[in-house]
Amino acid sequence: MLGFLQGFAYGLFITCLPWFLIGMISPGLALGTLMPDRLQVVIRYWLTVPFVAMLLWMTSLWGGFGPSLLGWLAGLGAVAVAVPIERRIRGWLMKRKQRRLEAQLNAEKARRQQQQAQEASEKGGATLDPQHPPMNADDVIRALCTAKERLIAVSQPQLAVQADRLYNRYLRVTKVLQERFDTSELAFERSRTLVSEVCFAAVDNLTSMAAQASGIAGVDGDFVRRRLSRERNSLSLTERATLERRLTLLTETQQHLDELSARNEAALTALDDAAVTMARIETGRPQASIDADQALRDLSHFVERAERYGRPR
Repeated sequence: MLGFLQGFAYGLFITCLPWFLIGMISPGLALGTLMPDRLQVVIRYWLTVPFVAMLLWMTSLWGGFGPSLLGWLAGLGAVAVAVPIERRIRGWLMKRKQRRLEAQLNAEKARRQQQQAQEASEKGGATLDPQHPPMNADDVIRALCTAKERLIAVSQPQLAVQADRLYNRYLRVTKVLQERFDTSELAFERSRTLVSEVCFAAVDNLTSMAAQASGIAGVDGDFVRRRLSRERNSLSLTERATLERRLTLLTETQQHLDELSARNEAALTALDDAAVTMARIETGRPQASIDADQALRDLSHFVERAERYGRPR
């Protein structure tokens, strides 16, 4: 066994120079990586493979000097066999990664479609028309119209739906405040100011979403993924790196959009909480002089004693 390793080390070391020259001429022939370059050739055939051969040779010296012919022949053909195997393994791993990525993208797409359907059903009520704002529109409503118009301009209608949802929440909370407080009260002004600040913060998020989405408005993510999956081996190194960078930009931008969208969901929840809490407040004067429980007890007591008021025949 040690003689085989010693011969293998000699054969592997001898092949370093020929494979190095082949790699410098055409890196794809000497490397099994998906994006071969000459720097990888230098690292592999001047450092990695000679180090492995030296390590095997020093290990085999425990059995004395006696390299075997079979080991020497195996060392000569090791690189020629390893490169195609490595290329196949890396290609399989890349396809597996691509399948997982496509599955994740499809799942994310389905989730967004479901979310859009839920948002559409949740939105209900009125829909903002950026070109024709409502007649009684205040600063909040006009800001929502502007933000929605910017999102539609950058081809993000699924994000523009949030402007409609915020608009309906704002109308609902404002209506509840008008029903529970007098417009001249300090509590009404304070509550309305806080609601407006929450809406303006959400508008800032929508505006930021429109600005970030404008940067990738002309990038077709499906086209980039198809080219990387179908034409990976035929693409040049520069074009492949460019496509991968474009895909990375799409992913990073989408993550930022999701974060801003989550902040707006928190604002919508805060507006819902405000509407429910304000609706529970009883600011009007009660019509009854006693509470309902006392009135029910008095009525039951009267019915029980009603027979005493009957006249004997």
